[in-house]
Amino acid sequence: TYLKQSQPMEIINFEMKKLILLIVLFFTFTIHSQKNEIEHTIKLFFEGFHQRDTIKLKSVCSENLVLHSISESERGNKFSVEKAPDFYKSIASIPTTMKFEEKILDYKIQIDGTMAHVWTPYEFYVNDKLSHSGVNSFQLYKENEVWKVVYIIDTRRK
Repeated sequence: TYLKQSQPMEIINFEMKKLILLIVLFFTFTIHSQKNEIEHTIKLFFEGFHQRDTIKLKSVCSENLVLHSISESERGNKFSVEKAPDFYKSIASIPTTMKFEEKILDYKIQIDGTMAHVWTPYEFYVNDKLSHSGVNSFQLYKENEVWKVVYIIDTRRK
């Protein structure tokens, strides 16, 4: 807005407040939109997981996906590494007679430019019985305007 020097200071302050409000609303909308995109990516990951659909899983994962797990038990903790092809093969080979569900309890999303972190506490059920619980930590990278999962580490407690 073009303001003449003769306009009162109140009008200038009002115009500045409007401009600041518009900037804040724009950034809030942008961050909220990105969080929705990221949460949608994680939901698609779990849809593919529950449907044993490796094509859907691969559609939201980087071709360089890295997977780690930390199993915690009374006998001690175990750190394991799984290669992406082995992960996809294991998902595809889950018997259709086995009912399983990973219930995501919450989504905590942090974003910095083209990198995002998603923290998802969960409970894992096999045939309607609680098998274990823990937390998934997803790292995502925005590649060609699409969020891709590049790294997953999870904890598993009985």
